[in-house]
Amino acid sequence: MSTSYLPATTDSIAQALEAKAPSESISIYYRILENPSSSPDALRIKEQAITNLSDLLRQENRAEELRSLLTQLRPFFALIPKAKTAKIVRGIIDAVAKIPGTSDLQISLCKEMVQWTRAEKRTFLRQRVEARLAALLMENKEYSEALNLLSGLIKEVRRLDDKLLLVDIDLLESKLHFSLRNLPKAKAALTAARTAANAIYVPPAQQGTIDLQSGILHAEEKDYKTAYSYFFEAFEAFNALEDPRAVFSLKYMLLCKIMVNQADDVAGVISSKAGLQYVGPELDAMKAVADAHAKRSLKLFEIALRDYKAQLEEDPIVHRHLSSLYDTLLEQNLCRLIEPFSRVEIAHIADLIELPVEHVEKKLSQMILDKKFAGTLDQGAGCLIIFDDPKTDAIYPASLETISNIGKVVDSLYVRSAKIMA
Repeated sequence: MSTSYLPATTDSIAQALEAKAPSESISIYYRILENPSSSPDALRIKEQAITNLSDLLRQENRAEELRSLLTQLRPFFALIPKAKTAKIVRGIIDAVAKIPGTSDLQISLCKEMVQWTRAEKRTFLRQRVEARLAALLMENKEYSEALNLLSGLIKEVRRLDDKLLLVDIDLLESKLHFSLRNLPKAKAALTAARTAANAIYVPPAQQGTIDLQSGILHAEEKDYKTAYSYFFEAFEAFNALEDPRAVFSLKYMLLCKIMVNQADDVAGVISSKAGLQYVGPELDAMKAVADAHAKRSLKLFEIALRDYKAQLEEDPIVHRHLSSLYDTLLEQNLCRLIEPFSRVEIAHIADLIELPVEHVEKKLSQMILDKKFAGTLDQGAGCLIIFDDPKTDAIYPASLETISNIGKVVDSLYVRSAKIMA
């Protein structure tokens, strides 16, 4: 980086843009920022230089330099309006976020900026950086720290009645409680976000995020039809904006179809005009699961889980629902296989269902405890003994009905005697 500064003019910007090597352009931008001039034109050129420089550093994956740039620009921030400062700071933090593997750096950067904004009394910017920090902490699974940060921030923002930021924070709180498996609080936070959103204009991307979270919560409550409609709304919003989250909304739509036993509709949704734009591993994974479900095949289901591990098992929302679907499929298959037998070797059932003996034995013992069928495991002989369904004795319901009728007779006699005595 050269010590001699360049004039803050459009010619200097053009010189940087015409430079052949990115390192040369970066050096020119730094030299423009070193210019001590604080005239309105110079400040405007410096703002442009900062934007271009942060883009170049992002393309070059120089995250540490972006962090030091933010520290270096603090004297410059005193010369420009607070709104422009907020825009530049958030722009640089966004640039760091686009560089892969920088989550720890982003957290430390946000913490530094929170301290600086507190010292400079820049409340507007601090609140937004704190919201960003809470989101990063949640992604890093530091849930307690994120929750502590959000609880204070929500009270402060509610006092100021900043509805747009309140929608962001309430939505973030809902996601955080959902990650902690606290469904009632997740729903309450989402309702608060919807209430705040109804009072203002919400950008389509934000509305799509609200619909996506609504769908996730409804799916968690096994209300898959309502969840599907919310995922569809989110998909339409993201699709119009060409947001990468559109493919996840579509994936969750297909998941809902599978969970309500409409796996045959999955191929139709994928081959629709909207679905064809997003054909790829995410949709292929859901199609493989739908095929396995339609054929009631555990082997195909396990092949799908193995082949599309990243798309199915590493997505916590899909994984949770598919685990329940897998258990249901396994139970149905086992019940169908053991139905003709009164005594059968566990190894034989494992061969028929094409699963390990230990896995089958564990599931059968669980089903017996859950009273899915009457039986016992003879582990010494490696056999499953199935009992006949015990026939209910008709004497008990008949006795209860007789006692009930006697009670009615006694009541009517009491009423009559009371009338006579009166």
